Formats: sequence, structure tokens, C-alpha cells
Amino acid sequence: MSFYAAPVARLIEEFEKLPGVGHKTAQRLAFHVLNLTDQKAEKLANAIMEAKLKTRYCSICSNLTDTDPCSICTGASREPSVICIVEDPRDVVAMERTREFKGVYHVLHGAISPMEGIGPEDIKIKELLSRVKDGSIKEVILATNPNIEGEATAMYISRLLKPLGIKTTRIAHGIPVGGDLEYADEVTLAKALEGRREI
Repeated sequence: MSFYAAPVARLIEEFEKLPGVGHKTAQRLAFHVLNLTDQKAEKLANAIMEAKLKTRYCSICSNLTDTDPCSICTGASREPSVICIVEDPRDVVAMERTREFKGVYHVLHGAISPMEGIGPEDIKIKELLSRVKDGSIKEVILATNPNIEGEATAMYISRLLKPLGIKTTRIAHGIPVGGDLEYADEVTLAKALEGRREI
């Protein structure tokens, strides 16, 4: 039995379907929307619909875009012979914020996870292989997440690329800048030692 009017209960239900949103947060969001002016509520609804209707995946890198190919793939200042492989479009944003990477991307849209029934054919590995076969790629940087699935995906891709003679590198893992050694777990410390470099 719902204590709310049917439209409010439905709004709360829809917010609860969003990732990371529980019942209490859904209630807060619903009441926030109800307190908006009609113009602001319409603006929010229009933004959602516009994002849904105008956003698609780039035909080259599979990143989210409103133009195809995306601005990164067509950017004159980008180095198309270096591809950074990431799991998710949000990872592209994280990499771009550093302003350090000048190559292009390939978004896998997931990672290999046998426990969840996700195999190599379920992510964009086939599309990656068709991109690198023309011989113009000098380096592939594997920037998958440093967890079991990300490591398995990186190893799988590196084994596919090795026979093609493409330089394949993995981003470094270890202690974050500003972090304390005493709070780092053993795996993080081991990765930091493994990836040490001369100064």
C-alpha cells in the first residue's frame, strides 16, 4: 500500500530504478522535482529526452557522442596511432581531465567477467581488432580497471595484439598521490613495487 498519490508513488518508483538510488533518496528526488517550478521541471524533462534522443555511440571508438565520428576521433591535435582502451565512456572523461593523453580511445563497454556471463564476444573487442589490423597503430594502452575483470580483459587483449606486433602497454597501478602507505592494501603495495621506476 502506497502512502503517496499515485503519480508521486510512480515517480519514486522510477527514481528507485536508477543505480545507487535507494528508497529514501528516490523520495528526496521526487519531492525535489515536485517543488520545482513548471519551467524548471520541463527543462529537466527536456534535458533527459534530448540526451536520450541525440546521444549515440561513435562508429570508430564507441564513446558517447552527439556527432559521428566523435570530436576525439576527428580531432586534428590527436595522435590516431595511439589507442587507449577503457571499459566505460566515463573512463574517457577521467582520462581527458588529466590533459595528458593525446591519442584516441576505444571503449569496450564492459570487461570480461565469466561470473556475470560476460565473455569477449559481449564487449567491443572485435571492433578493436578491426581498428588495429590496418597497421597504422603504433601503441595500445590498456587502461581497464585494476580489478579481477579489468586485469583479465587486459591480459586477453594483450594476447590478441602480441602476434600483430603492436606495442601494448598497461597503465601503472599503485599508491595514489596523497595516499598513506599504512592504509594501502597488500595488492596495491605489490603493484606499486612492481611498477617502480628510476628517478
